[in-house]
Order: sequence, then C-alpha cells, then structure tokens
Amino acid sequence: MGGQHKGSRSTSGLQCSRGQQVGALLLVILTSLVTRIVDRAVNPSTPSNFPSFHLSSSPDQRYADPFAGHGLNWPDRGFGSRLSIKIYVYDDQEIHGLSELMRGRDGTISPDSCAKGQWGTQVKIHRFLLQSKFRAMKKEEADLFFVPTYVKCVRMSGGLTDKEINQTFVKVVLSQMPYFRLSGGRDHIFVFPSGAGAHLFRSWPVFLNRSIFLTPEGDRTDKRDTSAFNSWKDIIIPGNVDDGITALHSSPVVEPIPLSRRKYLANFLGRAQGKFGRLQLIDLAKQFPDKLESPELKLTGPNKLGRTDYFHHLRNAKFCLAPRGESSWTLRFYEAFFVECVPVILSDQVELPFQNIIDFRLFSIKWPSTHISTELLDYLQSIPDAKIEEMLAEGRRVRCLWVYAPETEPCSAMMGILWELQRKVRRFHQSTETFWLHNGSIVNRELVPMSRWKVPLLLP
Repeated sequence: MGGQHKGSRSTSGLQCSRGQQVGALLLVILTSLVTRIVDRAVNPSTPSNFPSFHLSSSPDQRYADPFAGHGLNWPDRGFGSRLSIKIYVYDDQEIHGLSELMRGRDGTISPDSCAKGQWGTQVKIHRFLLQSKFRAMKKEEADLFFVPTYVKCVRMSGGLTDKEINQTFVKVVLSQMPYFRLSGGRDHIFVFPSGAGAHLFRSWPVFLNRSIFLTPEGDRTDKRDTSAFNSWKDIIIPGNVDDGITALHSSPVVEPIPLSRRKYLANFLGRAQGKFGRLQLIDLAKQFPDKLESPELKLTGPNKLGRTDYFHHLRNAKFCLAPRGESSWTLRFYEAFFVECVPVILSDQVELPFQNIIDFRLFSIKWPSTHISTELLDYLQSIPDAKIEEMLAEGRRVRCLWVYAPETEPCSAMMGILWELQRKVRRFHQSTETFWLHNGSIVNRELVPMSRWKVPLLLP
C-alpha cells in the first residue's frame, strides 16, 4: 500500500507539472505580444525622411548603420528621433563690433576670401545657418545662439591683432549680449577652425570657457599645456576640404585611380614644420623612395605645388599618412577619402568628429607616433589589397559627412553638426550673475528684470 501511495503521489505530481508547463507557455506568448505592442507604442516607425537601421559591418554589432538608405540617421540615444533645434544667428549690425570680427578694423576683408582654406568653416557654417530651416528669427524662440566671427581669417589677413580681437570680444561683443549673460555663454556657439588652438586668444579660454566651440582640432598643441577645448561641451567638426575635390554634383578636379596603378605604398604631402614625426617621415622617404613619397612642398614661387597637382600626388598611394602639425589634426585625413587612399593617423592626441555614429576602425588606421620607422612601412605592406578595397568602400560611405553642404543634402557635415548641437540643448539656463523669482522672472544681482538690463553688461 505504501508503494501504491507513492505511485499515486507521483502521478499527481506529473499532472500538476504538465499544467504548469501549459500555463508557462501561455504566459510566454502573452508576454511576447504585450512586449511588441509596448515597443511599437514607445518606438514608433521611423519618419519617412530618415532611413531605417540595419546591422552594421562594424566589429561591434550593438550599433546600427546610420547610413542605410544613403541618408543619415543619428541614434535616438540622447539626440531624439528628429531634428527640432532652433538656432538664433546674431547679425553683424545688431551688435557693435561684430562686423570688425568678420571683416577687420577697416572692413576690407571679404567673407569670400575667408571661405577658402582651413578657416573656411567659420564662413560656411554661418552661411548655411542663415539659410537653415532650423534658424530662429526671435531670440525668445531659440535653443542656441550662433555668434558669427571670422577671427582666424581676420587675424591671418592682418585685419586685427590678437590684442584687438580680445578687446573686441570682451569689451564690445560679449558685454552687449544679454542672453550670453543669462546662460553664462552655455548656449552660445563659436567656430574656431584651425591653427594654434582657440586658446590663442586669451578671451576664449577665459570668457568663453562655458560656450560651445565647433573646432576640428581638439585644441591640443605643442606650444601650450593649457587648452580651451573641452570634450564635455565642445564639438569636433571636419576640416574644410577643397570644394573642387568633394564635388557633390559635378566631376571632382581629380578622380581616384585603381590600386594596381598606384606607384607608392604610402605618401606624406606636407611641410616638416620642425615636427619630429614629420621629419621622421621625410627621412624614411629618402631611405625608401620606391615605397614612400614625400616631395618637398613649395608654397610660393615657380615650383609651387598647385591644387590639382597636390591631389594627383595624394591619389598615387594606397595609404595617406597624416601626422600632426601645429595642432593634433590635419586636413590630409579628410582629403584622403576623396582620392580614396586609406588614411593613417600618426597623431596620438587627435580628436575625431561624429564618434556617436562612426566607427573609425572600419576605414582608417591609427598608428603610434612613437613607432614611425620601417616597422610602419612593413606593417602597411603586409595588408592585402582586398582588405584595402574593403576599407576604401567603407570610407566612401562616410565621406559625405566631411562635406560642408546645405541641409537639403541627406548627409553632410552641416547635418552632423546640427544633430550634435541638438544634444547640447537645455530647457533651463542660469549663471553666477542671473537669478529668478517666484513668478519666473529672470533678474540680475541688483534684482533688475532681464527686459531692463542695459549694455554694457558685466560678464558672467
């Protein structure tokens, strides 16, 4: 009887277990259905003007492909599903002194002349924002404020001295902008394109140290230990590549050539500038002239290397070497994509743009600057052409982000900058010199409402 009793309990246990299994199965099905419904409600279908994601060929499969469908899609994480930013652009007649920072003390510097070369981003970004559908016409409607200054071009053209630039920024421009004081400059945008860094002007790291800098260089130079660039507030932007080589809707001045027709393994087209890494490359080129091309660049005179000749040289190698110069970035990195050679970064402190969506391992190489030797050439020579072709194909997909074009283009540097700026938008702003009362009004330290603030203002 004891055995029967045990058997009976065992049979009963089996029946209960089957019931539990059926219930568990139903629960799984129900959970799956509910999850799908909730997921669709929380994550609605992507708007028609943005392409869908699919898995990238990136080594890290957690990230989706932002370039699917030949458009551009920023991750929802921290950016939102669509652009809705509003940017107010200051007019040079609106603020006394702003015109001098754009055209020099005599007003003789042409914006068109400043649109070329490495400092052209100051002009191009300004012009595109003036035409942008994301431009706010009233300050009260703006999320961010753009201050148009062409200071690097003005300085290099002799339009203003460093001292005059600092005085104009501090005493004239910044003290006339109430919204700058309201936020401490946190919602104001400045462009610094190239050279020795934004800390070249004392007013930038001292009085603009909370503002948003758009710069290609990370502002880390050989000359100073301090930097005006901060990764938490600033945005790295692409350098200004010559419009003749980017050629969105026309033939570029130089077309890429097949790998099999390229004469050199690698090239370095740049001046030595007394920089150790560049001097090492020039020395390597003398030792291995059949592998590494590094012609002496003449900037003036009858032997000056013209724009077209420069790109003809650049396209004649499989790898384009990009060592640091006066600062940690070099325009050669971006130019390499348009002649289709693999860029090799030889600048340890380089900062790169749009890392929220780009995996730079797919189409470029970063090599330690402490190993610029025959070891580098041997390594590059070991890479098979099939892999090089794969990297060049990936480079073709992302290079649209290096082109300064209107926002009507589905992929451009401007679209990338707008997405990055949208992440900087805050609902509320305050500074050490702004206060607020129970009725929501903003006042200064003397309890004067913002609407009655008079210029010049104390800097925050």
